[in-house]
Amino acid sequence: MELQKCLEGRRSIRKYQDKPISREELNELFKAALLAPSWKNSEVSKYYVADSKDAKEEFKKCLPQFNINNTENCSAYIVSTVVDGKSGYTVEGEYATHLKEGFECFDNGLQVQNLCLKAYDMGFGTLIMGLYDEAMVRKFFNIPDGEIIVAVLSVGYPDIEPQMPKRKELDEVVTYI
Repeated sequence: MELQKCLEGRRSIRKYQDKPISREELNELFKAALLAPSWKNSEVSKYYVADSKDAKEEFKKCLPQFNINNTENCSAYIVSTVVDGKSGYTVEGEYATHLKEGFECFDNGLQVQNLCLKAYDMGFGTLIMGLYDEAMVRKFFNIPDGEIIVAVLSVGYPDIEPQMPKRKELDEVVTYI
């Protein structure tokens, strides 16, 4: 798919068909995520996947009701984490940028965007969720304390085709000097 078409067409999907995605197809998403740049090639993101029927049902307990409703019939839930203290730091472990610990989340966002664009390219839809029970997600996947949970995503075959929402005009977001 042409990049511009992919950028313009990807949407947050809140209604899915009840169809599985294979682990081989899911791995294609993760391969695309790993192509994103990261601080000193640190690649601090990790992913946890619930893709079996039982695992997805159990995982729903980690989500607020509106996200359960929005992700009904999704093929998988993906939890995106970062290894704490590795991206945006000097060799001595000091902050290297004014973003402090925020740089690892920037790196993760680049990977998640790649994952979502690849999903769209493959005919899948995604929803990035910021609201979930962090402690329950951590316990469900046994995520180590040294990892920060950044986002929860659903992925699956879309059962809707949302229109592009209105976007800001360039003069609202770009300043040239």
